[in-house]
Amino acid sequence: MRPTIVVVGHGMVGHRFLEEAVARGLHLTHRIVVLGEERRAAYDRVHLSSFFDGAEAEDLALTREEWFIANGIELALGVAGVELAVADKTIVTTTGQRLSYDVCVLACGSSAFVPPIENHDAAGCFVYRTLDDLEAIRAWATGASAGVVVGGGLLGLEAANAVRLLGLRTSVVEMAPRLMAVQLDDGGGAALQGHVERLGIEVHTGVAVAGVTTTPDGRVAGLRLGDDVVVPAELVVFAAGIRPRDRLARDAGLAIGERGGVVVDNSCATDAPGVYAIGEVACHAGRVYGLVAPGQAMAEVVADRIAGGNRTFTGTDLSTRLKLLGVEVASVGDPHAEGHASVVSDPLAGTWKRAVVDGERRLLGAVLVGDAAPFGALVSALRTGGAVTDPIAVLSPVLTGAVGPMADDASVCSCHNVRAGTIRSAVDEGAEEVPTVKACTKAGTGCGSCVPILQELIDEQLTASGRGALRSLCAHFEMTRAELFDVVRVTGIRTFADLVSRHGSGGGCEVCKPTVASMFASLASGYILDGEQASLQDTNDHFLANLQRDGTYSVVPRVPGGEITPEKLIVIGEVARDFDLYTKITGGQRIDLLGARVDDLPAIWTRLVDAGFESGHAYGKAVRTVKSCVGSVWCRYGVQDSVQLAVDLELRYRGLRAPHKIKLAVSGCARECAEAQSKDVGAIATERGWNLYVGGNGGMRPAHAQLLAEDLDTETLVRSIDRYLMWYVRTADRLERTATWQRKLPGGIDQVRRVVMDDALGIGADLEADMARAVAAYECEWAATLSDTARLARFRSLVNDPAGAALPVRVEIRGQRVPA
Repeated sequence: MRPTIVVVGHGMVGHRFLEEAVARGLHLTHRIVVLGEERRAAYDRVHLSSFFDGAEAEDLALTREEWFIANGIELALGVAGVELAVADKTIVTTTGQRLSYDVCVLACGSSAFVPPIENHDAAGCFVYRTLDDLEAIRAWATGASAGVVVGGGLLGLEAANAVRLLGLRTSVVEMAPRLMAVQLDDGGGAALQGHVERLGIEVHTGVAVAGVTTTPDGRVAGLRLGDDVVVPAELVVFAAGIRPRDRLARDAGLAIGERGGVVVDNSCATDAPGVYAIGEVACHAGRVYGLVAPGQAMAEVVADRIAGGNRTFTGTDLSTRLKLLGVEVASVGDPHAEGHASVVSDPLAGTWKRAVVDGERRLLGAVLVGDAAPFGALVSALRTGGAVTDPIAVLSPVLTGAVGPMADDASVCSCHNVRAGTIRSAVDEGAEEVPTVKACTKAGTGCGSCVPILQELIDEQLTASGRGALRSLCAHFEMTRAELFDVVRVTGIRTFADLVSRHGSGGGCEVCKPTVASMFASLASGYILDGEQASLQDTNDHFLANLQRDGTYSVVPRVPGGEITPEKLIVIGEVARDFDLYTKITGGQRIDLLGARVDDLPAIWTRLVDAGFESGHAYGKAVRTVKSCVGSVWCRYGVQDSVQLAVDLELRYRGLRAPHKIKLAVSGCARECAEAQSKDVGAIATERGWNLYVGGNGGMRPAHAQLLAEDLDTETLVRSIDRYLMWYVRTADRLERTATWQRKLPGGIDQVRRVVMDDALGIGADLEADMARAVAAYECEWAATLSDTARLARFRSLVNDPAGAALPVRVEIRGQRVPA
């Protein structure tokens, strides 16, 4: 019989223990049984708020059932431990089963603290802890207009963001005199509060909570504060702290800390033989850690100890870098340390940076709000103990250039103990993007706060090795695509021959030719198949249709917003029947007609154009579709006319050429039936206007769009989309989707917001003018083709066969003919 390990709890820390156990081969030498009290396996609790920003429960999952099967680990979901008998080493579960163990690992986590106030359990009161909690909050919010969050710490602000994303008027109540009182000083708290209030969230600090007011039927009506002020709300979320779930250990007679938590030593062992405690249920050196990183460090220690090692847990650096409600917030060391303080503050920009050093100039702690660029240098200084001779210079790296590189032994990722040198080695071995570095080092896969540092280290290492500067488009142009686009835009060059002779070399290739052709098209340079431009196009653009695997082509007429008349539907059906085409409704709410021969394309399009259809540009790197729900015209939940906006946007941006395909969507309410948050540009209706999301896409690397602005009127929305799309067209790399382009921008979505919404670069009017020219120059490429006999000549498949080539062999499947 193999010895048995019973793990009580399957959250982030419990699962980290399992991963470390498997890495050490414990699953081969031991039977491992896991009790997971929730109905789901472990998921990313750190990023719970993304659930309200379009993420699904499966997106947050840390593992799959197949992992347990492959490693022979027994997982029991919906099962908790109710009785721990340390004398005979057994544990009784909620199902009545009594399990014997050789080793028991308590990873029970914590529960949300609910203040004992009047009506704290009224209908409409929730905690913010699990996915089930979030699903209940979302369901209740359907009929609510306002919500209030009790707690202004990290979890409280995450909850406030969730309530805000649900479209509710949001308030935050915090008993301490400032937000994030544990991590921030007074100046940092004030700066953060300014950012939060600018998002429309009402903040109450330094006040107690007296009780929940209710309606006659017992539903939440508001939150009464200690000064008798009532904050109106139909939803109350308690996010005021956590309490270790130590009841199982307490009842078993294990030592418990003064403020709760199972007492453990440096090996994370309790005072009961064979019993360990890790994560938020553990009390080490009188402290219960409420963060992921210390818990995961404990998990590694216990796995190592069971495997015969001698690793220890002696505490952890709690430095962290976060983005809350779009605001960068960072804390290094002890933010409340006493010593010599240096402050760099910009009230207009909403930034606050403060560093404290001791008498020997060693860093004790720092707080950063609104600008976390110095975080890496500060963490390096704290962990290496080096002197900080000029704190002001460190706090203002952009102005002084004073920040040097992080030391190789400086910790970058506390969750997985990854150091800067490991990241640099990964880059040297070919990992040149954050996702690749994450995959090979695990850095950034825990709480995620170190991801910005990863990007900085990658950029630094690429530059240091000489690779950072080698970003030419191809062998014929030493410039990047963005640099070459600026040359074309500014000089007015409109032929490839002129461009390559003046700014490149050679005759061009399959990379630069279609790229330059796309640039010309983006700058409204006329019909794409006239003159020299025809030779630059790839196969699809060459015939204005998508090449299929059997050598035929597809035809996709534009259907703006997915709205179509019965008469047009009949025409599509007749064309498909007469030309023996396979029909398929696309994901973008239009109809794809597949199986057309090259020589049939003009005849097909003649009938479609005569019926009022235009090219759908499914063949080009261009704006494709604008998906929509039925909106307020038909839907009882709709708050805006999503169909009209979708039609207007599709007609505005039709034909716009770009580095890659672009898809848009418009949803008429927060239910998001058009899936706008999975598109390059998405608009979601609110009672006050439109929320604008950007940078989403599917494909091999799916990405959720990010919120750019809220409650925009239609005119401002369209102007913002104009700027965003044209800035992307100008600056993205070849074949780079908006999601990748946006992720690689220094500052990410914050930089997009500064440029698009705030016009920080002063190019807003220029981008709008470029878009206006593109809109004015639009013509349907198929209509233009049909109007010119010379242009039609290219659609002859065989010069000596006017009838065209024979149709490829087809077979019938599901009532239609498809390639054999």
